[in-house]
Amino acid sequence: MSFWEYLGNRHQQLLTDAYQHASVVFQCMVVATLLGVLIGVVTYRSDWGGDLATTATATVLTVPSLAMIGLLIPLVGLGVPPTVIALTLYGLLPIVRNAIVGLRGVDPALVDAATGIGMSRPMRLARVELPLAWPPILTGIRVSTQMLMGIAAIAAYASGPGLGNEIFRGLASLGSKNALNQVLAGTLGIIVLALLFDAAYVLIGRLTIPRGIRV
Repeated sequence: MSFWEYLGNRHQQLLTDAYQHASVVFQCMVVATLLGVLIGVVTYRSDWGGDLATTATATVLTVPSLAMIGLLIPLVGLGVPPTVIALTLYGLLPIVRNAIVGLRGVDPALVDAATGIGMSRPMRLARVELPLAWPPILTGIRVSTQMLMGIAAIAAYASGPGLGNEIFRGLASLGSKNALNQVLAGTLGIIVLALLFDAAYVLIGRLTIPRGIRV
């Protein structure tokens, strides 16, 4: 069976797997973004706090994804829970690091001017600092998403959702007539999703970042 015939016969399952893959990555990115920006906001004013946050989230990336998911299985079981926890943890570093860099890079004169017109610290953060730090934060989100697209495939090891199931099925049946088609379909599906997500982020950047501060 040719690759195109395989896609035609399995398109419904492949679309379902692709939707599940995109969904779990999107949901984990939302959680990782909220946590990452929060950690950045809490720690960016302190040198040791920012270093600690960056080091802690970087340490997570030193743990192989297969090992991480394997360690989570006895704690939370199979399926979605270990997938969500692992992906969220892996997605933190670029967002935390870029949030800290972006917030520290805001011109102090602008912060002083906001203080001078009576803005409280939360107002300064929400209306001055975070908007100016948004371009590097968005870059961090893009980097995290690209990483998680690939890492999410490993979730199939724990019966997680997504295109990794197609890849694992192909690897488990190497030598059969559709093994290569399965691996290729899963891999190409992940690449297409990664490109679509990145295109969406480019559009978001154009809509949310004023032309004068685009990087």
